[in-house]
Amino acid sequence: MVADSKGKSDISLARTFASSTFAACFAEICTIPLDTAKVRLQLQKSAVAGDGVALPKYRGMLGTVATIAREEGLAALWKGIVPGLHRQRVFGGLRIGLYEPVKNLYVGSDFVGDVPLTKKILAALTTGAVGIAVANPTDLVKVRLQAEGKLPAGVPRRYSGALNAYSTILRQEGVGALWTGIGPNIARNAIINAAELASYDQVKETILKIPGFTDNVVTHLFAGLGAGFFAVCIGSPVDVVKSRMMGDSTYKNTLDCFIKTLKNDGPLAFYKGFIPNFGRLGSWNVIMFLTLEQAKKFVRSLESSRA
Repeated sequence: MVADSKGKSDISLARTFASSTFAACFAEICTIPLDTAKVRLQLQKSAVAGDGVALPKYRGMLGTVATIAREEGLAALWKGIVPGLHRQRVFGGLRIGLYEPVKNLYVGSDFVGDVPLTKKILAALTTGAVGIAVANPTDLVKVRLQAEGKLPAGVPRRYSGALNAYSTILRQEGVGALWTGIGPNIARNAIINAAELASYDQVKETILKIPGFTDNVVTHLFAGLGAGFFAVCIGSPVDVVKSRMMGDSTYKNTLDCFIKTLKNDGPLAFYKGFIPNFGRLGSWNVIMFLTLEQAKKFVRSLESSRA
């Protein structure tokens, strides 16, 4: 992905983690309005029988963004940015920063040649699962803040901010509540991480074998778009279940949420918000990988100048 063709990282783990965290946070800041739109679309439920004339409040990615901005103000599009950055500092750093070391662990120190795709997928599944197991509380708070729309006059908001959300959940629901949705969240993030990192790694490796292509911004752009597309296609169903479980505490467990969503809203509900999700993940991956590659290039130049 961001190492040489043999899969060996050429900068330290600490600098890799720092570069990964910086890239993930920068991408989060740039794309969180699309993520807010995605969450609102996923949590929007179909009209029940007898209420068929009711039109959905949110329609499409741009329509959702416009509705939120008009009713709640532009700042509402960045709801959840604080826990979002908390999440990326932990989850982004772990899943991306540990990918190369874990991949090298799976292939062995004496391995020579292109790393098999199966090893790349296994490494990304591992780092995605480990990362979100640690960062789940930040994800929960981010989704709950994003899910809260415009409230009627006189109705107080559920949480005044990220820190208040953490303390309120701890006080009212207990420590375990911070890991609500951990099952679908591990599944989602392990799968999406594999789709993102392994596909970026593989697409970049393939492009670099084509005459005329070099390890530059154009290659990173195409590989990042490919990573985002694969991630959305594969991860949308678990992403919808995760968002609904975190945004609505009435679901008993992952299976209950899946069955109720399928029964009440149909199979297409699992791809609700697909366009904003791709817009978000596609742009997030492009921004993150472009930033990551440049950050690591900068770190290499610093290390070279000190050598």
